[in-house]
Amino acid sequence: MSGSAARMEAIDAVTNYKPTSLPLNFSEVSTGDLFGANVFGLAAMKSRLPKPVYKSVLGTIESGSVLDPNIADVVAAAMKDWAIEKGATHYAHVFYPLTGSTAEKHDSFLSPDGNGGALAEFAGKTLIQGEPDASSFPNGGIRATFEARGYTAWDVTSPAYILENPNGTTLCIPTAFVSWTGEALDKKTPLLRSMQALNKQAQRVLRAFGHDKIGTVVSYAGAEQEYFLVDRHFFFSRPDLIAAGRTLFGAPPPKGQEFDDHYFGAIPERVLAFMLECERELFKLGIPVKTRHNEVAPGQYEVAPVFEQANLATDHQQLMMMTLRRVAERYGMTCLLHEKPFAGVNGSGKHVNFSLGNSTQGNLLDPGETPHENAQFLVFCAAVIRAVHKYSGLLRAVVASASNDHRLGANEAPPAILSIFLGDQLADVFAQIAQNGGAKSSKSKGTLAVGVDTLPELPKDAGDRNRTSPFAFTGNRFEFRAVGSNQSIAGPMVAINTIVAESLDYIADRLESADGKDAESFNATVQKVLHDIISAHGDVVFNGDGYSDEWHQEAESRGLPNLRTTVDALPVLASDDVVELFEKYGVLSKRETLSREEVYLEQYCMTIGVEARTTVEMAKTIVYPAAVRYQGELAATCASLKAVGQECDTETLDTVTTLVARLKKGIASLEAAMASMNGGGMLGHAKHSCEEILPAMLVVRAAADELEGIVADDLWPLATYQEMLFIK
Repeated sequence: MSGSAARMEAIDAVTNYKPTSLPLNFSEVSTGDLFGANVFGLAAMKSRLPKPVYKSVLGTIESGSVLDPNIADVVAAAMKDWAIEKGATHYAHVFYPLTGSTAEKHDSFLSPDGNGGALAEFAGKTLIQGEPDASSFPNGGIRATFEARGYTAWDVTSPAYILENPNGTTLCIPTAFVSWTGEALDKKTPLLRSMQALNKQAQRVLRAFGHDKIGTVVSYAGAEQEYFLVDRHFFFSRPDLIAAGRTLFGAPPPKGQEFDDHYFGAIPERVLAFMLECERELFKLGIPVKTRHNEVAPGQYEVAPVFEQANLATDHQQLMMMTLRRVAERYGMTCLLHEKPFAGVNGSGKHVNFSLGNSTQGNLLDPGETPHENAQFLVFCAAVIRAVHKYSGLLRAVVASASNDHRLGANEAPPAILSIFLGDQLADVFAQIAQNGGAKSSKSKGTLAVGVDTLPELPKDAGDRNRTSPFAFTGNRFEFRAVGSNQSIAGPMVAINTIVAESLDYIADRLESADGKDAESFNATVQKVLHDIISAHGDVVFNGDGYSDEWHQEAESRGLPNLRTTVDALPVLASDDVVELFEKYGVLSKRETLSREEVYLEQYCMTIGVEARTTVEMAKTIVYPAAVRYQGELAATCASLKAVGQECDTETLDTVTTLVARLKKGIASLEAAMASMNGGGMLGHAKHSCEEILPAMLVVRAAADELEGIVADDLWPLATYQEMLFIK
């Protein structure tokens, strides 16, 4: 079968696809009853646990008190009964290794009773601690390959849940994952440590402001998830999508995103059905998804939850990615979470909205109506400004990956230069502080007249939004827009929590020096702290166009680093100031920090290696044969015409012959680059991958993409961008 015929068959299958899922009968199940139905959360615990046990667990969840191991058996028994009632036969300790994926170890509740039967058992010690094999997970040298023991530890702050399957259910228990020597092998452990550090330093600042009743201060996260949907018939026809998650070849379609007609457009029926089922599954898992819409690129979409405590939000993000992939299959589609699956159209990010607060003082990043008078808000906002400026390299490092490199810096995503957008109102307040030592006014929000009598006046924000800023203040939170769509938000949240804790520590030291003095003296200290911070770190504030060449030049003059690639960024993790930062606040030891640099460099090299090998394979076995067949047809046609005395236009034949030669030469150069790696350790390998292998891949792609625009359609074997992006 010819390539085009195979593609036509795929298109026919797409257009006639019928989903395997059945519609939900809302006369039997209300939307409200769905939310949290599969979560062993506070409501389930309160109804099933003795009151003293429930209060003990609640104290650990809400105030961070030490978990009482004596209650574990009671909690385990109640959790087991709840899960079995929901059809569970197994339980799984779920953890989050440095692969960035979710890992599970499943065990049965059933144990032989010695009389030919079985009993359902689940002891407290089993709930608290598990033991998966730690030898096959990346650890950056923390453990030797032959050293296999690792432990999972129950994270009581993230509730257990039921994972459904057509053939049964599994009780899933979120856990931390550590080595036999007690070192973190996962993303959850340092996240929990960083939240402790943030709480400690934030409480110091609040006490300095005179608060005596202070709830546990926690960081909150709300991660907007962007993704692409591609029909599975097209997906399986593309070895690059299967192996690398992105298209290594593909000519631009005649129409892309230039009309802006896909952004917030009407959602295709098949896609909407997928979204509705996704939301249903996420609701059952207690994940508060709020928003869904078409994104900028054709075939691209977004789902966004409301804010949650950062640890829970991180776990829910992992579940969300897994759910998107699983439900897409039921509708004959594949969910692509790669940051740049298609060249030439927008890539996908995961904008992480960050704030911090507690039950007693509320959101500490809420400016109120008159932020110039809200000294407490200004102090916490200034802490973020100082943190981002001082540790901008770290923030760039925690979003670094081979896939996110394709997105950062393009005119669709934040540049690799870390800066903060404050908006007109806050920028004006901090400018007053820098110039005068204090602020006397705030720009008002006002209203917006639409100019239509039947439409009401709209409340207007005091400042515009800036989509080009990687770290933007958006009303009562900061939005970290550089996080990649395929990344766990744990790393970014660890960094944000820790660097803000360090700034709050600095501020608390200054404010505590005013203890015992009158209010006027304290206010003067606050103003001096704010003035010093904005004077020393104000260069990180930029409200303009982050995409412009002028900003790149200005950022350089301000001394802001521009770490363009993962290879540039990851060595920051091994810098003395980052190692000391994490050690000082008990988030990561030096060994744990250095292990992460090693792991992420290795992942970068492996990613490029897979892409390079896939490029060679596809170029040799798919693109080259199709081009040569077309070249042969053209040559045969010319020979036939000449045989009967007719002239033959050889221009197309000459072009194809030239491109085939370029393709062969490009393949040879890429193979040479892949074979020439020697020495330099992991960083040297990564630099070679970045500077030699990636450019060689682009040469092969350029020739192949030109051929796609020339080779006869009935010979071209790969699903095209036009088909993959627009046919749903």
